[in-house]
Amino acid sequence: MSAHLREHKKRQTRQAISDTATRLFLDRGFEAVTIAEIASAAQVAKMTVTNYFPRKEDLALDVHEVFVAGLARTVADREPGESALAALRREFLAALERRDALLGFSSPGFARMIADSPTLTARLRDLYEQREDALAQALTAEAAAPGDFTPRAVAALLSAAHRALFQQVMELTAAGRDHEEIAAIVAESSRLAFDLLEPSLGDYAVRARPS
Repeated sequence: MSAHLREHKKRQTRQAISDTATRLFLDRGFEAVTIAEIASAAQVAKMTVTNYFPRKEDLALDVHEVFVAGLARTVADREPGESALAALRREFLAALERRDALLGFSSPGFARMIADSPTLTARLRDLYEQREDALAQALTAEAAAPGDFTPRAVAALLSAAHRALFQQVMELTAAGRDHEEIAAIVAESSRLAFDLLEPSLGDYAVRARPS
């Protein structure tokens, strides 16, 4: 078997495991389903499941790496003349237009599954903290003075705004609101959140224009 076919087979297996786990979680709740049951339903060995998904939570929150890196990447890729806050506002609104799952867009059942699981809510808190740390590191890399606490404080404020907006999306989704209605509500909430930060952070970490 060629390397391309092996890779394709791995992707298919991974997706089949993920789809099977999601179905079981939605049917019975995250806490009630075991790895062994997922392996049996997906017709693979238990070790195969854990090889692809080292933590059970990863089966439900499979985009954790992209989630953690997202804010830091947006800041690192911001345009000349653009502040960190402006870049994050721009990207948030673009993701809102896409109804991006990383903003919390999902199905009502999935949102309720997350909210009802102590394990998943704890994992989300951990991911929020990792995301804040990654953003702080990105801002610190451009800080003028070693040991400056400002990047850490800014990262905390920006991350908190995103966390509150994510939570609103999840709550509205769990309540059965449709995506169009959620997007309209959260667009207004994001305007308020980013406007509140503008006086303090609007001129912070503005990327220099080429000379």
